Amino acid sequence: MEDPGNGPAERPAAGPGPAAGPGVGPLLDKFRDITRIALLRGGGLGDLMFALPAVSALKAAYPGSTVTLLGTPLQDALVSGTLSALDDVMVLPFAEGVRPGQEEPAAVERFFNTTHERHFDLAVQLHGGGRYSNPFLLRLGARHTVGSATPDAVPLERTLPYTYYQHEPSRALEVAGLAGAAPVLLEARLNPRARFVAQLPAALCTELPPGDTPLLVIHPGASDPRRRWPAEAFGAVARAVADDGGRVLVIGDAGEKGLAEAVVSAAVGHSTGNGAGPVINVAGRLELGELAALLARADAVLANDSGPRHLAQALGTPTVGIYWAGNALTSGPLGRGRHRIHLSWVTRCPACGADVTQVGWTAPRCPHNDSLMEGIGSDGVAADVRSLLAQ
Repeated sequence: MEDPGNGPAERPAAGPGPAAGPGVGPLLDKFRDITRIALLRGGGLGDLMFALPAVSALKAAYPGSTVTLLGTPLQDALVSGTLSALDDVMVLPFAEGVRPGQEEPAAVERFFNTTHERHFDLAVQLHGGGRYSNPFLLRLGARHTVGSATPDAVPLERTLPYTYYQHEPSRALEVAGLAGAAPVLLEARLNPRARFVAQLPAALCTELPPGDTPLLVIHPGASDPRRRWPAEAFGAVARAVADDGGRVLVIGDAGEKGLAEAVVSAAVGHSTGNGAGPVINVAGRLELGELAALLARADAVLANDSGPRHLAQALGTPTVGIYWAGNALTSGPLGRGRHRIHLSWVTRCPACGADVTQVGWTAPRCPHNDSLMEGIGSDGVAADVRSLLAQ
């Protein structure tokens, strides 16, 4: 894609207006003399994947610039374990609405003292509606600020209205457009680092299959329990692949070992006795760089709407995703050639009947964690998994 921002065609920052060229929403004038960019997007792995297309756009619009992620320790570990467009990470302090936890005023002050020493030229808020994140962003002291805002949030220099139901990578690209950055990629792209690829066989020893054996990786977890497909359903798909002669590895963090084991147990219960490939629990055994190497090595990944599914997609691995319909709108993959989704259209909490479509910054959440995914059948999911493995 042609770089829209160099040479005499570049307009001054004063009086921004829509510029010609591709974009998600208005593509405004670029700012002058931008070399250091801070990008605020905390949260988990998926949140980082949503922001990466905007990082690529900003780097293309401002050649030679550096982009620093203001993120979480988990995101920092992933950036260290993969190759991406990001240059570095500053770990956020605990602060209300920015990083959950017990806020320590001294740590917050140290953080901002460090950001002031970095002399950021542009600060980009991709963290949400801005009620807490916009005041936080303004404290960085950057010369220019862009982001989104709910009606009760402090506006930035250039601001878009925040609406919950918007595709998150597209929202990030629309915010980047406020800084004159046209899209380069529509979805995140990553590569595992060579050292983690090299150490993966030692980390998993005999669990990795021979090169000609199809490998399916399953992640049955999700940060919101309502987004979790039942372990019994995952187990049915795992057993079907194993009975076809494939190898299935079930992943998760240390807190998801029991959930992964439930999938393995369910798979054993579905066994026909004809399969040559086992189903193995490897949850809690991999650091993030090794996880990225495994997901890149897999022939397909089956998962809920979760960080590992988004990470697998960014690594170029085909995926089958289990989605609540509202989450598919905000975070689903764009293509269907390599990525399939199965949708739950449930709109009310199974326990209390609360309308679960009313979400976001103004909507109270009911206290129940009953799965919204139980109506999705395993036969159709297994068919899609087999189709991708056959590719």
